[in-house]
Amino acid sequence: MPKSKKPPLIVAMTGASGAYAAQLLLERSPWPTLLVASRWARAIYERECGPFEKLTRLAGRVYDPSDLEAPPSSGSVPTAGMVIVPCSINTLAHIANGLADNLITRAAHCHLKERRTLILGLRETPLTTIDLANAARAATAGAVIMPLSPPFFMFQGKTPEQITLHDLMAAYIDRVLALLGRPLAANWENLI
Repeated sequence: MPKSKKPPLIVAMTGASGAYAAQLLLERSPWPTLLVASRWARAIYERECGPFEKLTRLAGRVYDPSDLEAPPSSGSVPTAGMVIVPCSINTLAHIANGLADNLITRAAHCHLKERRTLILGLRETPLTTIDLANAARAATAGAVIMPLSPPFFMFQGKTPEQITLHDLMAAYIDRVLALLGRPLAANWENLI
């Protein structure tokens, strides 16, 4: 496979539900992609979406989370950004407290120290005060805290029965991609 001149987008998945969002991000990314999925993320993807191999075929490269020698573990390797979706509360706690003990948390640490975009798609709810403090700490360090909450305004004129899970997650992923620099096809201004 020829090397792309564009820096890759790192897509990471941890053990929370909402794995379909990662699939859509890999499908829609205008950048080459690197995928890192925890053991629990793989298991949840298979429960929610089907064989994990389906997801790996969408990624340009796939890394094991235990591989701390992989390129994403170094801040010297340029990227388009990193998105952890879904991001478990455990992963948030590791990132917020500087615990870079696997490739996902190490790559996240590199993004914070290099001042690159790091988006954490939190899925768990409700949140404890500990979770909120960790989210605030990660945000203070430079992470974008973006819970898997779709932009419902994008569906005005449709009834709830007309909106699918795919529609909701696709709208969310479009917002994620906009934060990384890809313009939105539709926004509040052209919907009103």
